[in-house]
Amino acid sequence: MNHRMKQNMYCLFQFFIFLSILPYTHCQRNKKCRQPFNCGGIRNISYPFWGSNRPEICGFPGFELLNCQFDAPLLNIDSRSYRVLEIDFVSQTLRVARQDLWNTTCPSVLHRTTLDSKLFEFPSVDSYENVTLYYDCKSKTDPVQAINLQNQFTCDVDGAKTVNLFAPGGTSGLGSNIICSNNISVPVSLSAARALSAPLASKNYLRDALAGGFSVQWLDKINNCESCVESGLAPAGSPGPSPNHTRHHGKSGLSIVEKVLIGMVIFVATCLVICRTKHHIKRFLTGLCRQTNPKVENFLLNNESLAPKRYKYSDIKKITESFSDKLGEGGYGSVYKGMLPDGQFVAVKLLTKTESDGEDFINEVASISKTSHINIVNLLGFCSERNKRALVYEFMPNKSLEKFIRNNGSINTGCQLNWETLYKIAVGVARGLEYLHKGCNTRIIHFDIKPQNILLDEEFCPKISDFGLAKLFKRKQSILSTLGARGTIGYIAPEVFSRNYGVVSHKSDVYSYGMMILEMVGARNFVGLETSQASEIICSDKFYEHVILQESMDDSKMSEEEDQAARKMFLVGFWCIQTIPSDRPSMSKVVEMLEGSLQYIQIPPKPYLFNPPVLGPGFSSISGNVDTG
Repeated sequence: MNHRMKQNMYCLFQFFIFLSILPYTHCQRNKKCRQPFNCGGIRNISYPFWGSNRPEICGFPGFELLNCQFDAPLLNIDSRSYRVLEIDFVSQTLRVARQDLWNTTCPSVLHRTTLDSKLFEFPSVDSYENVTLYYDCKSKTDPVQAINLQNQFTCDVDGAKTVNLFAPGGTSGLGSNIICSNNISVPVSLSAARALSAPLASKNYLRDALAGGFSVQWLDKINNCESCVESGLAPAGSPGPSPNHTRHHGKSGLSIVEKVLIGMVIFVATCLVICRTKHHIKRFLTGLCRQTNPKVENFLLNNESLAPKRYKYSDIKKITESFSDKLGEGGYGSVYKGMLPDGQFVAVKLLTKTESDGEDFINEVASISKTSHINIVNLLGFCSERNKRALVYEFMPNKSLEKFIRNNGSINTGCQLNWETLYKIAVGVARGLEYLHKGCNTRIIHFDIKPQNILLDEEFCPKISDFGLAKLFKRKQSILSTLGARGTIGYIAPEVFSRNYGVVSHKSDVYSYGMMILEMVGARNFVGLETSQASEIICSDKFYEHVILQESMDDSKMSEEEDQAARKMFLVGFWCIQTIPSDRPSMSKVVEMLEGSLQYIQIPPKPYLFNPPVLGPGFSSISGNVDTG
């Protein structure tokens, strides 16, 4: 008996072992899956749902019911928890309510109501209406003036009461004299929406509307599962086989026994072909593995619950219309404008450095997946397919802060921002960094804070982006070990280059932030200079004495409020760029100084000049300027 025949016999032996255990497995599945189950207050639940004592093989992925011991089960939809209030198997609909809004109208983290488009959809536009919750609302003309409307509620956080409003269907119920810092939209039933529109609508109406939930429908393709019913994976009575056929026959008219025999023949033939062409299959798989980055795939496999939606490369091409609208280009790739199927505009960063080990891609997905903050850019999805990698972000119509500071080495006179907007941007970025350093379960150091990585939405709200160089570390860890400098020349803290200045920590981001806001308020002093040269001007005696020691900005066009805002930004900036890390404030202290009174900010000492070393063109840790706006 030659070697090839031995291989064929071994394949047949494995096949008959498989056939011997198949009937037992089928019977066990049949027994478990034919019984409906109860979960919480809902009874007689069947396919596609599973959970409690009903195993996963009896349901459809994404339909696991949790917390069955309580009054209402939970279902995770698009990585968010919803209370299941009612299930209608005839219409294939669920009535669900957001878990985070169940007992409060003031959740700790605000997020939109989204559905997994592969599993669910809204029944029709006539079955629900969105109610928009607005937070931290003030009068445009007089922020101190109290807002007294029927459709308002209050959040009491740490003793600080803020005014919040709600309006069904949009902003028409708020009035043109009101501005709010944040909002979310939540679907409610039409009857609840009508109640909220009534003149006497109150916070109790809103609480009842959110607790009443809204309807979603699972897709027909999930119930189109004849094989599930025939094999016993779904209970009898589930939508599946055509009424014109018995349960033991599919649409082809073949019995289960006939199908099993045909399957056996196909399996044996396939086994023989694979054994005879083993060498060619091995070569093909080896070549395929060479094109797939195992480090990236292992990360995505181990962090599947944290990562956002995964797109195919073909989907990325459709979203960007084959990369037809280019927004910017940097060291790690190009950014293109795109549109999701629901009409939402996005920015797609296509990573072109596929010869790397994928560290920048892993850093970006790992960092942003752990964040949820108004001043952090929202990562909507990603693509990792062989050597193709892309990141899908929310679209920022005003692009990056750099656009409003510099334009090819000169002041961008056509796009200058007023002092009030510059001040709000500085505070927003500070809050975002404070969140990264203290607000996450895993602390994050960004390592590349600069104007190119601060994106601006339609209202010039700043959002920190580009986490390709970020590092994650434990909350109690204060010192971080890094290999080589990370960041962009002119913004890199001294200790990142040399440990003689101190240890690398979250204070390294504070230095970069200080250089950035000094550039924001002193842009006219940097005309025609590289960013690395700007640090020499900032640390010069003349510039320090002119800005810090004078009592005003000597600008007749500035109001008193603008003058104080500018001086606060200068003082805070000089505190942040102190050469020794321990002399710099934390980002929490930075926010406190910016939002507090100017008279309480002490005069910072002049930082002594720090000249970063000149790095050659092959230094890979210097990031590119990728504009994801």
